[in-house]
Amino acid sequence: MKFLKNVVPILIILFIAGFFLIKKFKVNPPINLIGKSYEGELPFDKIKVPKGFRVDIYAENVENARSICLSPSGILYVGNRGGDKVLALQDLDGDGKAEKQYELYTGGNMPNGVAYKDGDLYIAEVNRILKISDVESKLDNPGTPEVIYNQYPTDKHHGWKYIAFGPDDKLYVPVGAPCNSCEREEEIYNTITRMNPDGSNMEIIANGVRNSVGFDWHPDTKELWFTDNGRDLWGDDRPGCELNRATKEGQHFGFPYCHQGDLLDDEFGKGKYCSDYVAPAQVLDAHIAPLGMVFTNESTWPGKYNNCILIAEHGSWNRTKKSGYKISMVTLDENHNATAYEDFATGWLNPQDEDVWGRPVDMEWMPDGSLLVSDDFAEAIYRISLIK
Repeated sequence: MKFLKNVVPILIILFIAGFFLIKKFKVNPPINLIGKSYEGELPFDKIKVPKGFRVDIYAENVENARSICLSPSGILYVGNRGGDKVLALQDLDGDGKAEKQYELYTGGNMPNGVAYKDGDLYIAEVNRILKISDVESKLDNPGTPEVIYNQYPTDKHHGWKYIAFGPDDKLYVPVGAPCNSCEREEEIYNTITRMNPDGSNMEIIANGVRNSVGFDWHPDTKELWFTDNGRDLWGDDRPGCELNRATKEGQHFGFPYCHQGDLLDDEFGKGKYCSDYVAPAQVLDAHIAPLGMVFTNESTWPGKYNNCILIAEHGSWNRTKKSGYKISMVTLDENHNATAYEDFATGWLNPQDEDVWGRPVDMEWMPDGSLLVSDDFAEAIYRISLIK
């Protein structure tokens, strides 16, 4: 009875606090506190893709599967945001499913980002970049990673990082805003940075980027394109999230002064002009949390699906009616301008009852032209491929 007397008031307070948040801020996240949000097998058959494509399970029970990268040997590396691990998945028999799972790193501080180069695995924590040298020679016992850089901010708000190597062989690392919307004196915030593979010569190459968790380089122009998550608590339908294109170094993409290219911030936009900043290549839907993105080309998917960008929309957390929870597609013309923004893969969200069973995070191409998609909510990796 004494236990109940202590616990019940706490539960009442938590319930009232949750009710207040929902009413005041329209918080509507998918919450998974007691395990899987579905019964039985992973309901991947609910994922709807265009005619001519199919969806299969590449791996299940992949804890908090976030950013992914594939090595030339076919080993898939998986980072964590909600967890503290970095994993490696291996398809041992070539059947298109990863049966073997290695635990490469534990105890990490949001080790979300992973990138592979020249035999080495790079891991991004909140304030550090780590490296496991010659990783595939010691998957069973990789040892302690080497710290190659440890000067990024320690803020956990937007502190998790996506990383990738660019065409210039440098490692690109975003640094998000340590807030929903704020103006900080330290120039490192709201940026995309890059460094040499040994951690030297860190430099800022883009500013005004609130929270990018995915980028890729155009296969022809080698220009950097990236997703950016729009600010919150400004209404259900504003501002739109963004797909941005960096045509040169040193550009400013607006945050915290201008959002979606044409909306001045109520507080920080005073005395500013949106025309002073680079507008998005495509304004995306509001609050969809765009994360990973990849380009398609003739070597991957033909016809309508050539010269497009696929974006993993992780899904809203504070919108009255949920949005996102899908993979969208932005079509580009011959001048690389966006001409269409539409759905590619849906089904993780039931629009009728707003039930959510999965949230796409990142994507990675396989040599055969199939696309791997990570899901940190269903803890799975899917494989989308052309029906042959």
